[in-house]
Amino acid sequence: MSLLLPFPSQFSSTTLSTTAFATTVRFTPFASLTPPCSTPKPHAKKVLVPIGFGTEEMEAVILIHVLRRAGAHVTVASVEPHLQVQAAAGTKLVADISISACSDQIFDLVALPGGMPGSARLRDCDVLRKITCKQAEENRLYGAICAAPAVTLLPWGLLKKKKITCHPAFYDKLPTFWAVKSNIQVSKGLTTSRGPGTSYQFALSLAEQLFGESVAKEIAELLLMRTDDDNATKKEFNKIDWSVGHHAPSVLIPIAHGSEEIEVVTIVDILRRAKANVIVASVEKTLEVVASQGTKIVADISISNVQESAHDLIILPGGTAGVQKLSKSRILKKLLKEQNSAGRIYGAVCSSLAILHKQGLLKDKRATAHPSVSDKLEDESCNGARVVIDGKLITSEGLATVTDFALAIVRKLFGNGRVRSVAEGLVFEYPKN
Repeated sequence: MSLLLPFPSQFSSTTLSTTAFATTVRFTPFASLTPPCSTPKPHAKKVLVPIGFGTEEMEAVILIHVLRRAGAHVTVASVEPHLQVQAAAGTKLVADISISACSDQIFDLVALPGGMPGSARLRDCDVLRKITCKQAEENRLYGAICAAPAVTLLPWGLLKKKKITCHPAFYDKLPTFWAVKSNIQVSKGLTTSRGPGTSYQFALSLAEQLFGESVAKEIAELLLMRTDDDNATKKEFNKIDWSVGHHAPSVLIPIAHGSEEIEVVTIVDILRRAKANVIVASVEKTLEVVASQGTKIVADISISNVQESAHDLIILPGGTAGVQKLSKSRILKKLLKEQNSAGRIYGAVCSSLAILHKQGLLKDKRATAHPSVSDKLEDESCNGARVVIDGKLITSEGLATVTDFALAIVRKLFGNGRVRSVAEGLVFEYPKN
């Protein structure tokens, strides 16, 4: 079976990037797109996803999201002294438990996200080493992505006589005879992959090994994954310049309980890699929110603390329950109204278009949305496009298409050179046209 993330990359060399600003990581008319994570069944497959300081957030969150959607009981365990962990691009995720509480548990799968120094933090955790080595010895599934195969598994001796791949920046550390440059490699119970841009392939391969091909195909369709023969990418109308001067673009991303975590984290990660100043603001009473598939993310700030601020760009994430919460925020409504009046940029993904529609911010605009709500759009000429730009409005179908969405923003704000550099770091093949 071949499940393809849009444009998986074969770049030969690149560097991983980390970013400065720290983000501390569930409209009524529309059908539910992301049902909340249900209580695990008694015999649900058990999956361990460890995280540490500098873990790549896209890789961790996509793994968690996809495997929970597939029906796995995913435990997110911190290898740090505290449950709250700052990831590579500054997103702060909150683990379910400490890794020490997992030492006596048996897992059907242990999946290691990459990132630096996250992969080194995982490597230096003796409890995790013992869990993963036992996993391999007892012929249960284990996997690693990005830097983790070379930085974490190799020193543990878990790559012997196995074909493996990893992030291009670490490829020279792998045993030459066994190293391959494929985006995904399955070898004797070990699955490896290359980077954030191949995370969906990695997670879906693991889902297929746990639950079968039909489940993996269903999840791929739900996530709006694209096949290699799908040419629908980006459409732009009323083309204008988005440059914001000599300062780093200021981007506001409001979140709530039920926001779609893969959308939030992907947009934040990619825009921070491009050196935008991204602020994640909670519309809840607390900074910590529980996203649609149970991932706990801590925002940088409360929405009330940015109500007098001007931002170059405001982006609304999807997630049905999250959109309902965002739509009730008076401060966010005020900010969006001011954004439009001042001629600044704004955007929405998935079902969050409902908020813009309700405020009249889609009038005479072309847009795209999740297929389940696209019939709400007045102009159907853009149906099926991953990303649509109309003047200073940008929209996306959501979920897996948000990588294209975030890279489209990078291109508009920073140009072709920056977007290709960011895409290369992600191991994501940016379209040539």
